Amino acid sequence: MLIATLTLGAPRWLLLAILVFAAGVVVLALGYRRSGRFGPLVWTAALLKVVGLAALAAALIDPLWTGTRAKPGANLFLLLTDNSQSMTIRDRGSQISRGDEVRNELTTDPSPWQIRLEQSFDVRRYAFDSRIRSVSVFQELEFDGQASSLNATLRMIGERFRGRPIAGVLLFTDGNTTDGPDGLTNALDLPPIYPVVCGGDEPARDLGIAAVAVSQTAFEDAPVTIRADVQALGFAREPVVAQLLDESGMKLVEETQQAGEPGQPLTFRFRLQPKVPGVSFYKLRVSSAKELGQFDDAARATEATVENNQRTVVVDRGRGPHHVLYVSGRPNWEFKFLRRALDEDQQVRLVGMIRVASREPKFSFRAGSGDATNPLFRGFKNEKGDDTERYDQPVLVRLNTLDESELRDGFPRTREDLYAYHAVIIDDLEAAFFTHEQMALLRRFVSERGGGFLMLGGQESFRQGKYERTPVEELLPVYLDRPPESRPGQDVRLKLSREGWLEPWVRLRSNEPDENHRIGQMPEFQSLNRVRAVKPGASVLANVVADDGAMHPAMVAQRFGQGRSAAILIGDMWRWGMRQDPEDRDLEKSWRQTVRWLVSDVPERVEVRVEPSPDAPSELVKITTRVRNEVYEPQDNATVTATVRAPNGQTVRIEAEPSLNEAGTYQAVYAPRQSGAYRAEVTVSDDQGRTTGSPGTTAGWASDPAADEFRLITPNRKLLEDLAAKTGGEMVSLDQLESFAASLPSRQAPITEQWTYPLWHRASVFLFAVACLIGEWGLRRWKGLP
Repeated sequence: MLIATLTLGAPRWLLLAILVFAAGVVVLALGYRRSGRFGPLVWTAALLKVVGLAALAAALIDPLWTGTRAKPGANLFLLLTDNSQSMTIRDRGSQISRGDEVRNELTTDPSPWQIRLEQSFDVRRYAFDSRIRSVSVFQELEFDGQASSLNATLRMIGERFRGRPIAGVLLFTDGNTTDGPDGLTNALDLPPIYPVVCGGDEPARDLGIAAVAVSQTAFEDAPVTIRADVQALGFAREPVVAQLLDESGMKLVEETQQAGEPGQPLTFRFRLQPKVPGVSFYKLRVSSAKELGQFDDAARATEATVENNQRTVVVDRGRGPHHVLYVSGRPNWEFKFLRRALDEDQQVRLVGMIRVASREPKFSFRAGSGDATNPLFRGFKNEKGDDTERYDQPVLVRLNTLDESELRDGFPRTREDLYAYHAVIIDDLEAAFFTHEQMALLRRFVSERGGGFLMLGGQESFRQGKYERTPVEELLPVYLDRPPESRPGQDVRLKLSREGWLEPWVRLRSNEPDENHRIGQMPEFQSLNRVRAVKPGASVLANVVADDGAMHPAMVAQRFGQGRSAAILIGDMWRWGMRQDPEDRDLEKSWRQTVRWLVSDVPERVEVRVEPSPDAPSELVKITTRVRNEVYEPQDNATVTATVRAPNGQTVRIEAEPSLNEAGTYQAVYAPRQSGAYRAEVTVSDDQGRTTGSPGTTAGWASDPAADEFRLITPNRKLLEDLAAKTGGEMVSLDQLESFAASLPSRQAPITEQWTYPLWHRASVFLFAVACLIGEWGLRRWKGLP
């Protein structure tokens, strides 16, 4: 509010005014003294006359009331109205919707408060839903917008009117946004916002899905968890049913909960295992148990809206298969159980490289003909001396390779060959098997490529394999220098640590009692690679308990650069498989979950992500594709094409543009026009037209504009209060519009003018002086004073 000040129009008469006032006071005092009567009434009468004399004496100095106000017509003022579908909600006890109430207020002819605004400001009228538009009259409002892009609208106002004199924005909305989090992204460049909250805090009876979250883990039985937060207004202590359906509409699971008190949300959790890799879509529905499955006019009559009763959920399990390289120094039981477990997993391809004979670099007897080839490889077809293994080379067996060239020269020596895998497992193999360059390459595979690395506890692993002071030791989560001299007992038992209980891929049961029972049934292990300590930042997921009660790390994991590494220090995990019941597949399940964790976050050459476009209206989505070359460096010379399939089966091809901010990143923007599931199939080719990475990389998303619009049906007062506070505005109610409009010219504005008004010219001031004198005379007459 601007404050007016009092100034003197004739200061040269100030001395005379003081003398006149003083003379009047002296005469008044002498008159009352001669009366000889004193008391409260006498003092009151005297005070009235003194005040009257002061008011008359002030007329000599011509007091002026001076202040500033908004210059008429020089400042802009915006009337901004929400035109989205959420304004059609009818609150409890109301005969009309929120939108109708606002429209009636804005279209009343004549509207006194709007006339006041137009007398002082250049008034502009706008409506917004997914975008902002100018309107001439508010009768045009239909309240049919599918989105409430309040954040984008305010950003656009700030940009459009930057540098122009805008006094404020009168905002009519319920405060429920659909473009981002419930908060203002940037209020620094905005004029004062004066929100008018539309709607009451007690809406009609309604069920609605407020939020849906999808989380994925390596837990084999239920790797996907769908969480739904449901608002149940007016359903206190009534059963509410949530159903999860697949793309064909078949019900997969159903859960019933009893609604609590008003405002208390219900949380439903569904755990499932998608049958196919890649993108899958599910339909989530909620309804009252009495109205189960009713999404028609009958249900609409009992709820404020049914548009928020269902949502489309997207689950992306990845493309696969993930390539895992297993390298072992000798055939062993661990590989048998590991291979048996991963044969059942379509998402993982295990490639084995097993050494069946070590090299003999010193001396060996040869055949009489002087043949230096290893006799293990004689007698095969197409035998050539240059291709046959020699005595000074180890004899390696390759298993499950794609073609003859894969691993033909042993462990990969180049980034292109090694980076084709997602994870590497080393078991029972000494450090001397690798060259220093290969171990450095393996370290870069984890830190730069983002691959997974796991070392198993064979008899020539860790310290026994002489990996200390090598690049491999750097990426391991444990120290390999000499451990303490004390030794555990002969047999040790496995026990999960606190961190292990928190990792789904470490557990095999869904609850703690069953998991404890499973661990209790595991056999005792006899082979343990002991280490001095665990590296900082690494997590001990499982320990072994020795006979003397001492605990030693058994399973340790850590992040290393862009990837992750782990160590299983038990050397005879195969005993678990030997002792278990034939129908018990816990060991295989444990191996699958471990390998899935190992490869779950490993980057692909082509990765696609779909998200709302932050710099565009809320219905637009941005398809971002990251492309890497054979050594997983950003690839800039690629051609990226996205083929989007809409819910009705129509397809659209979009050429992605390179990002200006990040190398190897390509972006395309798409505007979904229908509700339902969308798939985007991305094809990448290099500058010579060759396909890069896996062709047909697919991403998916769901467009549920109505569900987002009706996510909350109660007004978001907190957001609007924060908006008003951050911009220097205030909350205004519909019944305060008249007084608000009257006060606006006196508030802070970009362009103001000074006004001056002679105080003595106001009739109220003259009447006040006369009233004081008459009051004094009346009191004297009433009490008989002279």
